[in-house]
Amino acid sequence: MATVLVDAENVRRSLWPNMPGEELERRSNAWGEREGHTIQIVWEGNESGDDQIARLVTELEPPVWVVTSDRELRERVGDHAEHVFGGGSFARELRKI
Repeated sequence: MATVLVDAENVRRSLWPNMPGEELERRSNAWGEREGHTIQIVWEGNESGDDQIARLVTELEPPVWVVTSDRELRERVGDHAEHVFGGGSFARELRKI
């Protein structure tokens, strides 16, 4: 199936109360297992999370999906990502797990 790149800070802060990082990782991985997708949660590091996602979406073998509500990032990955999900809708889906 797809590799799903999750913009960690964007997703965890998209609902109130904010989702703790460990919970985001646990729920995302459970969602990926249930749906048959590979989850890659992208945190800020040596390069920004947005830059990492923009790079990875071009390096990974398709299909690649991206989860973010960041408009600029959505534009950057639009030509390469097969599907882009909003961070809030993904977080709401995760809270059901």
